[in-house]
Amino acid sequence: MQMSADQLIAEFKDTVLDLHFARRHIAALEAENASLRAQLAPAEEHGHSHPHEDQAHAHES
Repeated sequence: MQMSADQLIAEFKDTVLDLHFARRHIAALEAENASLRAQLAPAEEHGHSHPHEDQAHAHES
């Protein structure tokens, strides 16, 4: 199926709009990820990030 020039332009505009919203969604997800990492950082500083590591070291003794 061949598209007319107007159809191609409309399809292009739709694609650009989809890309715009996808980028906004990615930015929002990256901000959420950064926020969650910041919340986890204090837990990692106190050794709470890897609860199974202590068990692994206990089995080595």
